[in-house]
Amino acid sequence: MTTTYLSKTFAQAGNRRTFTISYWIKMGQVSTGADQAIMGAAQDGSNSDDLYIHTGRLNFSGYYGSTAYMVRTTAKYRDLSGWYHHVIRFDSTQSTASDRLRLYVNGELQTALDNNTYPSQNLETTYFNTARLHTIGSIAHSAPNLPFNGSMSHFHFCDGYSYGADSFGETDTTTGIWKPKTGPSVSYGTNGFFLKFENSASMGTDSSGNSNNFTVNGSMTQTIDTPSNVFATFNPLSPSGSTYSNCNNDCSTVSGTYASRPTTSTLGVSSGKYYTEIKLLAPNTGTPDYSKIGITGRPLEAVTGAEQYQHLGSKTYDYAYNSYNGNIMNNTGSSNNGTAYGNTYTTNDIIGIALDLDNNKLYFSKNGTWQNSGDPTSGATGTGAVSIVDPTSTSLGAYFFGVDAYHYTPKYNFSANFGNGYFGTTAVSSAQNPDDGIGIFEYDVPAGYRALCTKSINAEEYS
Repeated sequence: MTTTYLSKTFAQAGNRRTFTISYWIKMGQVSTGADQAIMGAAQDGSNSDDLYIHTGRLNFSGYYGSTAYMVRTTAKYRDLSGWYHHVIRFDSTQSTASDRLRLYVNGELQTALDNNTYPSQNLETTYFNTARLHTIGSIAHSAPNLPFNGSMSHFHFCDGYSYGADSFGETDTTTGIWKPKTGPSVSYGTNGFFLKFENSASMGTDSSGNSNNFTVNGSMTQTIDTPSNVFATFNPLSPSGSTYSNCNNDCSTVSGTYASRPTTSTLGVSSGKYYTEIKLLAPNTGTPDYSKIGITGRPLEAVTGAEQYQHLGSKTYDYAYNSYNGNIMNNTGSSNNGTAYGNTYTTNDIIGIALDLDNNKLYFSKNGTWQNSGDPTSGATGTGAVSIVDPTSTSLGAYFFGVDAYHYTPKYNFSANFGNGYFGTTAVSSAQNPDDGIGIFEYDVPAGYRALCTKSINAEEYS
């Protein structure tokens, strides 16, 4: 969403003393420098009302030549693997200053604040909720500017109403996780809106009944990754030296200190059966060499010494399918030889991974064909399988899906489909589903296997 934003100019001003903003976001990046805009309205760079993320901190401020109000969390919310729920409760009519602007994160009122300048009593916002251009995912002036990198869901604006977080979310009684109320009992007022992002042909459609529709600027990609069901992505915290895009589903490998370290999934599993697909992308330049796709159960500690000994497949709890020779690598140290297994693979090939943790077996496919005559449904027999150690005996107690471009240059790049139905911004063509119906893949999913997402993992845990 880095070049995409929503925009709307309201026909008239609404209530500028009392309003509520509620939304869910999954961040694709936490920058130490540039801010990331959520919503705002402005006259210019020096006069604006802005809601944004500042180095992981939630911030809502009004600047009218000087600071009229600014409240920012001290806590930095930098988890890129899950969704955050934010509620901004603005009510300048309150006699107590701290009640005039309240920030909630995942249902909790934030009391540890930085730069807290509360609005004066009965202050009216100068630009926000007026007949000016409003943007979502960008600062309003010179849009696109400070674009939001990530995903959004369930975006509410309640004009003239002050609501707490419990009006929009609740704690799941099974998992204990804060989750959205999909149909909250709230009022929206004249300029209010509710963006569900459920219509892929018109992502700015308002579901509040007000027809306050927003215009999509750029190209917005719909995802089935939601606050109620989080799909795995590549983990930007992996010390791999890689860069990430498309909400961390794409991985561009680079040279550097950690260049040979695996990039892993954000979700790990210790039981059940899971399927995912990794597409091999062309390198930035030149002809690539060894690249590997597989699983790891070792911790991602910083590399010291000979980095070439740290590649995926080099250690006891690593299992990797090598692009160069089609071999399976496990505990190979610095060697890239491994054991003969399947065909080599190259640019635009899609590697399927079927991980059976009920029987501790691992299978790989190339463009829908299971290698080594493998049958992921063969259970304990493990026809054509790679036998793996029980994940509970590993350093982490779980296995994570991983990719590795090794330490030479140039390197392949990777695009992951953990079940969200896309390679990069391109939807899969055949739309195959697991038995439970959760997830979208390019090729047939073996019977009994699930996508790597929280709903499928929880179903396994609570079955």
